[in-house]
Amino acid sequence: MTDDVERSKVPEVTFVFWIIKVLATTLGETGGDAVSMSLNLGYAVSSFIFVGIFAVAVVAQIAAKKFYPFLYWLVVIATTTAGTTMADFADRSLGIGYPGGASLLFVLLMASLAVWYRSAGSISVNTVSTPKIETFYWVAILFSQTLGTALGDWMADTNGLGYEGGALVFTAGLALVAVAYFYTSMSRTLLFWAAFILTRPLGATLGDLLDKPLNSGGLAFSRFYASAILAVVIIGCVALLPQRAGAHPGKPQPTGI
Repeated sequence: MTDDVERSKVPEVTFVFWIIKVLATTLGETGGDAVSMSLNLGYAVSSFIFVGIFAVAVVAQIAAKKFYPFLYWLVVIATTTAGTTMADFADRSLGIGYPGGASLLFVLLMASLAVWYRSAGSISVNTVSTPKIETFYWVAILFSQTLGTALGDWMADTNGLGYEGGALVFTAGLALVAVAYFYTSMSRTLLFWAAFILTRPLGATLGDLLDKPLNSGGLAFSRFYASAILAVVIIGCVALLPQRAGAHPGKPQPTGI
């Protein structure tokens, strides 16, 4: 094990990681909607609240000396709740629609990854072992979560697929990424970011399926009730399922990506 992996404060990317990631993104959707819609605070105020929570959590994460699973997943949940309200603000309050919001967020994500790559020569999670690289990592995650929300809403609301159809589309996309991971030599780093982005709209459509009205294709669960159940399940997973600091699994990459 290299020094970078030993000092890493991000978890090893295993099946457990992806289970908790999907649960966290689903909670982000129900939790974000609970504050912005159920409490009627609106997207701008809710975004301000969640970005503030993210800022506090990520400062604590970067200041930590080792990997703490609960702290790490708290930051992920903060990015996904902030991503929910920020995407809704861009799509709806700014009036640019789902295509405009998704395009803007895609550009921001690509720009954040480009700056990271230009500064460090890599965007691999193998390199997330210093405060500088960890900052790049969390900025990219925040933009990827926000982009994923916009993609999920775009697919479910405007393409006639509904929430179940949208979830199936993104599940199929993740299946293709998994096939590429196990059966091709594609860059593991690129596949990681593709999967990370796709799990967010999957969570968004699953969250909408839980809490949207029956006449809109949802199951009409209370947003607060659904969020509480998801939070308990996530806490149980983090507490009971094995996690350790590590690096992206798979063959070492010959390139700096």
